[in-house]
Amino acid sequence: MITAGIDMGSRTIKVVLVEDAAVEGAPQLKYAVRKTHIMMPGDLDADQAAEKAYDEALAAAGLQRDQVTSVFATGAGRKQVAFATEGITEMTAGAKGAHFMFPQARTVVDVGAEEGRGMKTDAEGRAVDFAGNEKCAAGAGSFAEAMSRALQMTLKEFGDASLLSDKTIPMNAQCTVFAESEVVSLIHSATPKNDIAKAVLDAVASRVCAMVRRVGIEGEVVLIGGMVHNAGFVQSLKTAMGVDSISLPDMPEYISAPGCALTAAERQH
Repeated sequence: MITAGIDMGSRTIKVVLVEDAAVEGAPQLKYAVRKTHIMMPGDLDADQAAEKAYDEALAAAGLQRDQVTSVFATGAGRKQVAFATEGITEMTAGAKGAHFMFPQARTVVDVGAEEGRGMKTDAEGRAVDFAGNEKCAAGAGSFAEAMSRALQMTLKEFGDASLLSDKTIPMNAQCTVFAESEVVSLIHSATPKNDIAKAVLDAVASRVCAMVRRVGIEGEVVLIGGMVHNAGFVQSLKTAMGVDSISLPDMPEYISAPGCALTAAERQH
């Protein structure tokens, strides 16, 4: 049995095909990820982009549509996937995908470009509680991206620069617009860029941590989403959460897509 998961994000579409590798009568299901595919929507409408991304993923895997038994969609644009069997929340998909990669995960932190959230999961990878900041960018990657532009640095340079600082500079603004004013003030006061970068990422991490604490921090902590690639943010988050380590998947943007496909497979069974 092959199922598909589609994560319709604000900037990219992720498609993952999962093959059910369960042995008849086995007490637990086991799965193998067949293929992954990513495509920028470009000039296409969201529904057209979803169709194109799915067809290209199937072609790369050597499959036809009728060989896929179920297609689940998640993400901000999941309702645009007209051919999906069902749509599920980002929390459900993210928790399941993180559990697939890290079976001991109980706390999942998802920080992407537009939003951040914290989730508590059970031993089966189900999200049992969550908290998010879906109406504010201050706890998400776009906040850090805006501040890096103010310093005329790439987001990677911004993250790497923060690791070179040991200063703690509090940022009180809760809004990207006001925070940018704080950054400008720091620049005018000749504050080193390394210290400003750390201050910004500490602020983002603090807000994310506050969300996660609402659901509780326990067990293995896993970070998913695009901010996994920002080493400075990862360090700031570890400090804010008071943990020694945070598990990081190799392809953090893809976690919700396999979570979708795995959820589809479980419901088929």
